[in-house]
Amino acid sequence: MVVTQDKPLASVFRQIGGGAYPPVVEVFERRKTIFFPGDSAERVYFLVKGAVKLSRVYEAGEEITVALLRENSVFGVLSLITGHRSDRFYHAVAFTNVELLSIPIEQVEKALKDNPDLSMLMLQGLSSRILQTEMMIETLAHRDMGSRLVSFLLILCRDFGVPTTDGITIDLRLSHQEIAEAIGSTRVTVTRLLGDLRQEKMISIHKKKITVHNPVTLSQQFT
Repeated sequence: MVVTQDKPLASVFRQIGGGAYPPVVEVFERRKTIFFPGDSAERVYFLVKGAVKLSRVYEAGEEITVALLRENSVFGVLSLITGHRSDRFYHAVAFTNVELLSIPIEQVEKALKDNPDLSMLMLQGLSSRILQTEMMIETLAHRDMGSRLVSFLLILCRDFGVPTTDGITIDLRLSHQEIAEAIGSTRVTVTRLLGDLRQEKMISIHKKKITVHNPVTLSQQFT
């Protein structure tokens, strides 16, 4: 397999196993678990369609979202990064209905050794995920829930935003409970804060899809 910098990661992923061991297509319905923390890290995943939530579960039972992965994301690669076999660190859940490609980690390791350029391509694919996780950590550092919510909406505008005549529409159907879980808040608080933003004409909501009318103004006024 020849790897080039301009070759789509999806195409490369489909070819890693070669003809004898093609990637397995896996489909998960919304809210179904893909893997739990502590599960054996046996496969690497490529997100073809939908969105996947990665979260950390702490001893007290609290679960904090660290990333919402969009299409064309690679995940389940901790063992590749650390250089030794590790159990799953995150809880991975289908945030929407998703379609994945999965490959045994041994095949990915072999492909990385055989094709050095693939390492850079994989790193480029992971860079956006790393940035989003850092932004999520910064979001959770805000003590004020209003600032947390605004920061979270701006992250979603960046990664799931679709330009429209009214602003940037986040192309995810988000319940108030899901937003609350993502920012470490409660549904009641999120409902109140979203209501405030709607009253200020900063956002609108249609069929659970949020449109941010002016992300720059929202950032300046509420963070």
